[in-house]
Amino acid sequence: MRRIRKRKQSERKVMLFRIAIILGFIILITAAITTVSRLTIRKSDEVLSEKVVSLTASLNVQMELNLNSYLSRMETIATLAFAEEDAYKYDATNPSNDEYESINREKKITEKLNSLCIMENFVDYGIVYRNNRTVGKVSNATASTFGDRIFRELSTIVTRQRTNDGWAAGFEGDFKRIYYVKKVHENALLFISFYVSELDNVFDNPENMDAMEIRLVNKDYDIIFSKDSEEIGQKLPEPIAERVKDKISSSALDDEYLVSVNQCNDWLVVCSIPTRLILVEKNDLTTYFYLITGVAAVLAAVVGFILTLWLTRPIKKIVVDLADEATTDKLTGVLNKRSFEEAAKQKLASEADEHRAMLLLDLDNFKGVNDTLGHAMGDKVLEDTGAILMKSFSSENDLLGRVGGDEFCVLLSSTDKTEEQFMTYLEYKCSEICSAYRDNYVGKDGSYKISASIGAAVFPKDGSTYSELFSACDAALYHSKNRGRDNYSLYEPSMAESEAKKQ
Repeated sequence: MRRIRKRKQSERKVMLFRIAIILGFIILITAAITTVSRLTIRKSDEVLSEKVVSLTASLNVQMELNLNSYLSRMETIATLAFAEEDAYKYDATNPSNDEYESINREKKITEKLNSLCIMENFVDYGIVYRNNRTVGKVSNATASTFGDRIFRELSTIVTRQRTNDGWAAGFEGDFKRIYYVKKVHENALLFISFYVSELDNVFDNPENMDAMEIRLVNKDYDIIFSKDSEEIGQKLPEPIAERVKDKISSSALDDEYLVSVNQCNDWLVVCSIPTRLILVEKNDLTTYFYLITGVAAVLAAVVGFILTLWLTRPIKKIVVDLADEATTDKLTGVLNKRSFEEAAKQKLASEADEHRAMLLLDLDNFKGVNDTLGHAMGDKVLEDTGAILMKSFSSENDLLGRVGGDEFCVLLSSTDKTEEQFMTYLEYKCSEICSAYRDNYVGKDGSYKISASIGAAVFPKDGSTYSELFSACDAALYHSKNRGRDNYSLYEPSMAESEAKKQ
């Protein structure tokens, strides 16, 4: 049984070796794939980031161009008013004007402006004079917003000195309308206005950028236009504002946002989108790569397992054979002397709750077998002895060993018997071994009788260490020999004294 345990230990070592190879193979393959995947993902991140930033910048430029085109069209429609000569020559503040003539001229200007007003969804399309007199279409909202300050307030919108015009939104906190004002002469301003909702078609997101937020803001970062009407008039969200502050043309991508900004007139077109939304494809790609890594690790485990089985099969046989050779007596199949002594010492030193006894067996007349019948027959007797002992002592708790040329030792253990039952069991086993040899004759004619003499000692009564217990067994064996052989003896202290006197 000890041999079986040793074999199992050797096989366990080979299995651990296999597992180590498999784990190493998995780690190596996984590390290689992970490294390649991370490098690929990193490169794809860089390429994707560059493309997204470039795409967003292009989108922002397109939005700027759309807005410029729209505003230019509004400016063109506004200046069509000057096709009517009175529109840019008439001055309502001139005290020398004839009242009747002024009425007719203002009526003519109004008709011209009204005809132009219907070309677009204008809220206002008129001319205001320094004395706050107006002609054309002036909405009630504009009139109530500015009151008698209309000329002065609209004059502040004229910020472009070269063209004497300008754009503005958010007067008195009202961001519903956008105004365009152009200076006609020192005492007259042409102005138009339209609702900010007219910019919906200007800032139309491409299909592949639906999540992009496009906003038009003034220099104070107040939102003039947004697809989300609730935002109009509010401040640009702080995370976006801090990324575009003091910038008039830039695009940047970080862990939270992709933001692009371009200036249009005195306004800023700001495009922004959370990074997590634009990198969804990248995240899917990352998941795909890691999935591949996981699958590769599993495949590596399978391949590694197959390879280790193939590679370690001969190693396993060598290790098991070496283990057997190192611990087992090749002829008899039981433990050799050194292995038996080590195992017995370890077992006797343990604190297991079990009864233990040692048996020392010596073959009677074995020298005569070798001298008379030859060593081949002697080896056959030893081989049979090993088989008899392994059959009789089949418990995993028992240790069997060959400790001399024809001497065998057994360390008997039991956990399920009382002390009295164990002593009975010990004597039964000694008698069983003697009986197995009692009718054992060898030789061609069966004329040579082989028997066994046994000495037994109980642990720890007869010896508390391996050496003490073995000495006690040896004394009991000597006593059996003196009694005529072919019997067994249980150790008594007097046996040791008798042996000492003879020596």
